[in-house]
Amino acid sequence: MGLKSSQYYAIMREYEKKRLKSHDIQTNRYNEVYEKIPEFKSIDESISILSVQYGKKLLNGDDHAIASLKEELSILRNSKQNLLLSAGFPADYLEPVYECSDCKDTGYIGNKKCHCFRKAIIHLLYEQSNIKELPYDAGFENFRLDFYSPSYYDKKTGRSARAIMEDTLKICHQFIETFGTEFRNLFFYGDVGVGKTYLSTCIARELMEQEFSVLYFSAPQLFNSLARTAFNKRDVDAGNMNEYIFSCDLLIIDDLGSEYTNGFIASQFFTCINERLLHRKSTIISTNLSLETLADLYTERSFSRITSSYTLLKIIGDDIRIKKKLEHREDNSCYVEQKES
Repeated sequence: MGLKSSQYYAIMREYEKKRLKSHDIQTNRYNEVYEKIPEFKSIDESISILSVQYGKKLLNGDDHAIASLKEELSILRNSKQNLLLSAGFPADYLEPVYECSDCKDTGYIGNKKCHCFRKAIIHLLYEQSNIKELPYDAGFENFRLDFYSPSYYDKKTGRSARAIMEDTLKICHQFIETFGTEFRNLFFYGDVGVGKTYLSTCIARELMEQEFSVLYFSAPQLFNSLARTAFNKRDVDAGNMNEYIFSCDLLIIDDLGSEYTNGFIASQFFTCINERLLHRKSTIISTNLSLETLADLYTERSFSRITSSYTLLKIIGDDIRIKKKLEHREDNSCYVEQKES
């Protein structure tokens, strides 16, 4: 876990922009007050002159200089406050304007990161993850176990869709709870629409909230990105993305098998999963393919890496997208009936 240098500096640049914006707002407000209350500017100038005069006295050994300065400054500040209020300005009109008053837009309170810095990290991770393309409601709090029927059985194991998903959810939560301390990988496979992508997104969002870096790709997106570097070594952006693909805390490869597969793709797939295994970086893969088809398409080497280093989770059930559409129609029908009655 932890930000790359480029990510950290990107966040700090945003804080610098906030401070510059605050400075501009404060400067404009001072100019506005000076224009409306010329006497206010005169008092500010007097304060500057006094500070210099008493500074000289202090250097010359006048022990009473600080006390005298504080007294005179207090009088002048009270005068400024009265002028500001009498002209209809709020008492705090000339105070610095911060987006976060706790850290004063520095990102730190003492040596500790401010709560706003953590939000900035999470926002950046979301921006760089591609996760925004996925279902907006994907989260374990919205996960519906009732979509998995207790009477829908797997022919090989005899277990129900509900029982399988209950166990799968436990494994997913264990994956999240031990992430960063235990090295694990997940492989979701099953028919279309049984919730593989949804589960991956739930996990991704939980981990990004913990400030882990997550990168999501559909299989075609991933292989297009890897191919850019393979065929154009001078493409710096593609090279940087490849580095991130191999080094991010969690890589999600969704819908493996939906891409056009050939020898080059199979080789790139092996390189990707092998590099991440060597560096102990977790990966989640989801596919509609059977394990037998996976071995045929992506070579025995890739199949061996997956079966030996990933937790294989078969998900069965009806197409949830169809169930949701039927529910939506039923809800609309009920609404129409109530309206008519």
